[in-house]
Amino acid sequence: MQFDLATFLLAVAPLLLAITLHEAAHAYAARYWGDNTAEKLGRLTLNPLAHIDLIGTILVPAALLLMQSPFLFGWAKPVPVISRNLRNTRIAWRTIAVAGPLANLAMAFGWAVLLGLFGLVVPESFQQPLYGMTQYGISINIVLFTLNMLPILPLDGGRFIDSFLPAKWSVQYQKIEPYGTWIIFFLLMTRLLYPIMEPVISLLEKAAAVVYMTVGSLVAIVLH
Repeated sequence: MQFDLATFLLAVAPLLLAITLHEAAHAYAARYWGDNTAEKLGRLTLNPLAHIDLIGTILVPAALLLMQSPFLFGWAKPVPVISRNLRNTRIAWRTIAVAGPLANLAMAFGWAVLLGLFGLVVPESFQQPLYGMTQYGISINIVLFTLNMLPILPLDGGRFIDSFLPAKWSVQYQKIEPYGTWIIFFLLMTRLLYPIMEPVISLLEKAAAVVYMTVGSLVAIVLH
């Protein structure tokens, strides 16, 4: 299958930004609750080089592009968090877990706003390539939000659910973690992952469409 360099170049910047801000949000939340381990290791940064994972950030997204996957995702090096440093451990973990996905959700709607502003702030000659980039920005961040909120450890959704469980149930639930990544790969390779995620992805894409159409309508009013 022919590699589409133009598609790759349009997708790579939104993907790097999505992964970088996702991990930085985890690190900021961890520091807020008392653990500065990530900061000491240089992970409290918006520099993508500090977060890049060879497989998750480069090889997997490239393979999905080559396979013409219906969606694109990747991951970065996980942010280290030491529980004993945290204040109010359960609430801290809950906040840390959800911080990354919420950053992706915010970015998805941020790209939607940018798309709506095109007529006002982007010269016409640049609109076509940037349109493609914003579409990737919206879709990548929606997929990352949805994927990471799946209730499977070690995904953020799994950690979020775990923070609500009684200790006895939490111990049992955490036994899933060594197999969680393999579960995700199995669902991906059998093409079951997207149908599981599709209802949420579709809902968020519709919400993003409402945002950029609303902003676009306001821009049209301003320009006329």
